[in-house]
This record gives sequence, structure tokens and C-alpha cells, in this order.
Amino acid sequence: MNTTAKNTLSVGALEFSRGGQTQVAATSFLALFSIVGLALYGLPFFYDFMVKDFGWTRAEVTSGNFYSKLLIGPLFGFAAGWIVDRFGPRRMMMAGILMAGIALIGLSFTTTLAVFYFFYLFNALGYVCGGPLPNQVLISRWFNEARGKAMGFAYLGIGVGGAVAPLLANRLTQQFGWPGALRTLGILIVLIALPMAFFVKESPGTETAPSSATSHASIGGVLKSRHFYLLAIGSMCSIGAVGGTNQHLKLFLSLDQQYAQVEAARVASLVLAFSLVGRLLMGWLADRYTKKYVMLLIYLLVAASIPVLFFASKPGAIYLFAIIFGIGLGGDYMIIPLMAAELFGVKVMGRLMGVILTADGVAEATVPMLVGNLRDQTASYTVGFSVLIALALVGAIAVTFLPRPEAKPETR
Repeated sequence: MNTTAKNTLSVGALEFSRGGQTQVAATSFLALFSIVGLALYGLPFFYDFMVKDFGWTRAEVTSGNFYSKLLIGPLFGFAAGWIVDRFGPRRMMMAGILMAGIALIGLSFTTTLAVFYFFYLFNALGYVCGGPLPNQVLISRWFNEARGKAMGFAYLGIGVGGAVAPLLANRLTQQFGWPGALRTLGILIVLIALPMAFFVKESPGTETAPSSATSHASIGGVLKSRHFYLLAIGSMCSIGAVGGTNQHLKLFLSLDQQYAQVEAARVASLVLAFSLVGRLLMGWLADRYTKKYVMLLIYLLVAASIPVLFFASKPGAIYLFAIIFGIGLGGDYMIIPLMAAELFGVKVMGRLMGVILTADGVAEATVPMLVGNLRDQTASYTVGFSVLIALALVGAIAVTFLPRPEAKPETR
């Protein structure tokens, strides 16, 4: 092959790679926008309506998240990671998108806790199959040096979706009532995310399936490493603190602080709007500086934000909380796969993140229900919020014991 032909082939391959990377980033953005932004962050907007209409307690409305993730995570988390490593993320993403949409539509018809729990199981399955896990693997396969920026862009979908969700839910509730608003959100999830997931390629190569080396790479050595357990403990504690805060924010503002619906929606939207800043900033920092210290910064931001809620009645305090917590929230979920890829490589990312996300799911399920029980028993969020602060600090301590790379990552 002559030099001209080789150059033409190289240019074509580069263009294909850039086009494929753009498609992958857009697919992950829309999937996370829908499954995490609209579904996960949208559902707490409706909790106070369920408390008022059905007479449920705060512990009961947060127990759907508890039981579904506690059941689905351990049963399907590692299996989902194995399937992604073995067969690729595309088909799992499509199944997850459909289940997330069905979950919200089903929840709109609920009048009993049994039906509520049933469709919350679908919501948890949708999150496992179509949420962070397959998207983290997809991005890790397509991106190397710019992985932090790519992950940050994809995770912008969560922030945009989460910022839009309360405002959109409030507008839809005014027009159709809260059940109609839930149904509409469920339909939008499928319409927005499914088409791009249908056409995305599994990897940069011509094959859609992962290589046999990737499929059969052993995870045994990872599970024997103490660094794996430090990462798991740190992420569990911080995700638990984030989940406990986010799940109770609307309840706290609406029922305890007597915020109007539109005001509570505005605060929740502001949190997710600042999470966009957090995702871009932390992704940029992770590509240039030691990821361990970026992770520590994120966890300390989460720990520092929650005490501000004790002063929510003071003018401007809730907006200070929204800024600090939003930036920490934006980086929290995104930094975990970046740290995992740096510590253990990408060949076992599916199974590794399946285990870690399962552990995170358990924390994200149990902590909000614990805080709800403490609020129901004490008639105050003081003890519950103190628990969240302690969890975030424990997560930060665990991160300090993670190894620091021998050389600082190359500035790109």
C-alpha cells in the first residue's frame, strides 16, 4: 500500500473514531439524562403528594427506593457487569431505558404500597441495566486520554435531566395532576433515550462484541486488593450521604420548612444546575491532577454542604447549600469509575463497577430510609442530617488511604 493510500486510510480511521466518540458521548448523555436525571431525581418530587394523598409516612415513601435497590442491586448488579463485559452494553441499555419508562408509568397508577414497590423494582432494574454501569463501560472503551472530559460530558445528562425534572414535573402536575405528570415523564424517557441506544456501537472496532481478552479477564486479583475495599467503602459512604440528602430535600423543604411547590422545585433544580458545574470541573481536574485528590475534594464538598441545611430558615442559606452540594453531587458519581479505571484498568470495568455500584446501591437505598425513620421518630431532621455528615466524612477518610500514582497524570 502506497503512502497516499495509508494516509487516506489513517484520516478515515481518525474521522470514524471521532464520529463514533461523538455518538457514544451523545448516547450516554441522553441515557443518563433520562434514567438518572428524569427518573431517579424526578421521583422525589412526587413524595410529598403521596404522603398527603395516601397518608404514607416519610419512611414509607422512601422505602420503595430502599427495598428495590436492596433487592435488585445484590441480585443483578454483578450479573449485569458480567453481561456488559461479555456481550457489550448496548442491549442492556435498551432494556434499562424501557424498564425505567414503564416504572414511572406504572407508579402513576399506584394507590397501594404493594403496587408502589412492584414498579419501584422496575425503576431499580432500569437503573442497573441502563444507567451508570453500561455507560461507564461504553465510555471507558471509546475514550482513553480524554476519558475524564468524556465522562464529565456524559454525566452532564444527569445534571441537565435532574435540573429539568422538578421544573418539568411541577409544570406537568399543574396541567395533568401528579399521576399524569409521572406518566408523561415515563413516556419521555423512552422517546428521548431509546433511539440513540439502538444505533450505538459497542466498541471502536468493527466488531460490536467485546474481545475475548476483555470478556475473560479475571477479576479475582481486584477482589483481593485492599484498595478495592477502600474504594468501595469510600463510595458507599459518600453515595449514601448524597442519596439521603437528595431523597429528603423536597420533603424537608415542603413539609418542614413550608416552602411552596414552585420554590421547592426551584431549589431542587438549582442543585442539579450546579451539578453541571461540578461534572465539568471535576472531569477537567481528573484529567490533569491526581484523581485521588479530586475524589477527596468532592467528598469534602458533600460533607461541608449538609450542615448548611440546619440554617435553611436563614435568608440565602438554602442557596448556599444548593451551590456547594450541587458541585459535590456533580462529581460524586462520575469520579468513581475514573478512579476504578486508574486503579484496576478497563478490562474488568463491567464486573468491577457491577460490584461497586451494587454496594453503592445498598447505601443509596438504606440511608434515605434510615433518615426517614429518624425524622418520623424525633420529629426533626437534626439527627438524620448529622448521620449524613458523618457518612460523608468517613468516605473522605477512606479515600485518603487509596494509593497515589507514582507520577502525576499527564496534562492534556
